[in-house]
Amino acid sequence: MFTSSKALRTAATALAAGALSAGMLTVTAGTAQAAEVCSGTASVYGVLDDNRLTYTAIDAVSGNRLKTLIGPNLGFEPKAMATLNFNTILVTSTAGALYRVDVLTNNNALELQGIKKIADSGWTHDKLTYDGMGHLYGTTSAGLLLRYNVTEDKPAGSQHIGVRTEIDSGFVLKTLTAVGQDRLLATTEAGQLYSYKIIGGAWKRDNLKADGWSGFNQVVSPGGGFYYGRTSAGGMYWYKDANISDGSGSDIAYHNSDPVDASGWTQTLLSAAPRTVSCKVVNTLGQDIARDALNEVGNDFSDYDFTYARAWCAEFGKYIWAGNDVDYANELDAGAISFRTYGLAHGTYRTGAPKVGDAVLYDKDGSLTDGEADHVNLVVAVSADGKQIQTVGGNESHEVQKNGWFNWDTASSPVGAGPALAFISPVG
Repeated sequence: MFTSSKALRTAATALAAGALSAGMLTVTAGTAQAAEVCSGTASVYGVLDDNRLTYTAIDAVSGNRLKTLIGPNLGFEPKAMATLNFNTILVTSTAGALYRVDVLTNNNALELQGIKKIADSGWTHDKLTYDGMGHLYGTTSAGLLLRYNVTEDKPAGSQHIGVRTEIDSGFVLKTLTAVGQDRLLATTEAGQLYSYKIIGGAWKRDNLKADGWSGFNQVVSPGGGFYYGRTSAGGMYWYKDANISDGSGSDIAYHNSDPVDASGWTQTLLSAAPRTVSCKVVNTLGQDIARDALNEVGNDFSDYDFTYARAWCAEFGKYIWAGNDVDYANELDAGAISFRTYGLAHGTYRTGAPKVGDAVLYDKDGSLTDGEADHVNLVVAVSADGKQIQTVGGNESHEVQKNGWFNWDTASSPVGAGPALAFISPVG
């Protein structure tokens, strides 16, 4: 399947020069974020045309392929696949069955630990992807986007992959991959690069690139803003998005002159294990959260299907945190008090000393120990003496609003929901 990853790179520059004709756009690298630290290994599973399983490890930071292993035949003809975690893959068959494939990898071998049929029929999706945070997404050939809740690391039956939600039609896409919690990346036959944000049963699309991505027949992401695109000629190219939630493709760094491999990727299907690569920008997580929250001011989120249509402050806070890859954001729910639970669990709960990016909890009865909070919003600015703050919150007069400056310690009800009682910092 491969010869030598680095030996093949000697021809990479010439191949990249010809990439435009294949629909791959070579551009100057996007603006890098200062002090960004990335770590992890991209774990990419695949299926060859003879139905044998493959595993490839890629060093995310360098783009170097570390190893490729070829395993046994799956025993059925696969149609779509999504990797749940390092050793668990969901694969559909051309007959519409859904299988859980358990694997074991080491330095020298890729072994099947077992194949369990989860469903006999009904899984006719042409694409599948898993966001690593409990949501499995799939599309049909007709362009219907569906979401399923995955409740177990190794689903034993349909009861562990349930709550089928039809997001919308019109998703006729060439490739589809998850890049974060309820964040999808897709390409079209015409070469557009799209990102999608999914909340509840609604969605928002950002057009990252107008063209240049038609040369890829597979695109996968292990997280951290890293994207891997495989061409029909078998080359594997890598890209780094500085911010997956900003709705812009201008900060995507291209590495077309230094691909993972110039050829050799002959798999018919590819899927990356989610959240195996992470990137953090030192000391800027709070600022990134504040920027994204401020960008939503004035939005009434009428196109989003929140759990509570008229009480969506907590889901807005989670939406902003999750969009910035905050650790454990999946533990938050539609209740404002879930931020208190989060802060206590991860040691970031405080009754003072606000920081930019914090969630701030309010309650009219002056107590959070009764398991209830009346409101939560996000701190977007803190005065030099720490006494004054500005906030942005969802469902404030039924839209996203900015408030402040106000003295968080003395104001009796600065946003109409009682005093500010606690601050919870995101883990990142």
